[in-house]
Amino acid sequence: MCNLYRVRQSVAEIAAHFGVHPPAFDIPQTKRGERGVIVRGAANRRVMLEVNWGFPRPQKDRGGKLLHHEPVNLIADLTNPMWDKMVPDPRYRCLIPVTAFAQPDGKRGTMTRTWFSVTDWPLFAWAGFCRHSEEWGPVYGAMTTDSNAAVAPLNPRMPVILAPDEYERWLEGTVNDVIDFQFRPPLPPERMTIERTKELWVPRRPPHASHRALI
Repeated sequence: MCNLYRVRQSVAEIAAHFGVHPPAFDIPQTKRGERGVIVRGAANRRVMLEVNWGFPRPQKDRGGKLLHHEPVNLIADLTNPMWDKMVPDPRYRCLIPVTAFAQPDGKRGTMTRTWFSVTDWPLFAWAGFCRHSEEWGPVYGAMTTDSNAAVAPLNPRMPVILAPDEYERWLEGTVNDVIDFQFRPPLPPERMTIERTKELWVPRRPPHASHRALI
């Protein structure tokens, strides 16, 4: 799953790229359920916001009692009732600034992080949706598509990557535009740079650590 991405440019560089006023916060490496950054709004009125990556989905026991909410950060099936009201409405769309996204590589238990970036775009936008949730406040999710030949050996799904001249169409277009973006051919594999690392996909934590990783 595409549950981890990073942004290496400065806040000022990202703001200039997306045509927004630089915010007063840093942009972190982002994983599911944690804080990330989005850009939303029509041309000349765009803003950069820091919000949670993942829509809250209730998890219940067999008796229907609420246990907790699980973050759903990836959007693949646009007809799912969880998304159907957002998909047609441009108010719920956003751009997600990304330098590279990671996929788990290797055998279960010892998986490492392999990063994918776009060779000729040091910064690109991942197509996303956002809204205000009662449980967690502002949240966002990222749309996926079929992987190209570079990503497919590790994951059948990859981000919907937008070119700079497609930002306005994504943010203000019709539901047919959204469908076109998801089902068009993915970015050609020859345009991608692959960085294999020895960094564990899920970092080891001390035995006394009480929280679990959300990757």
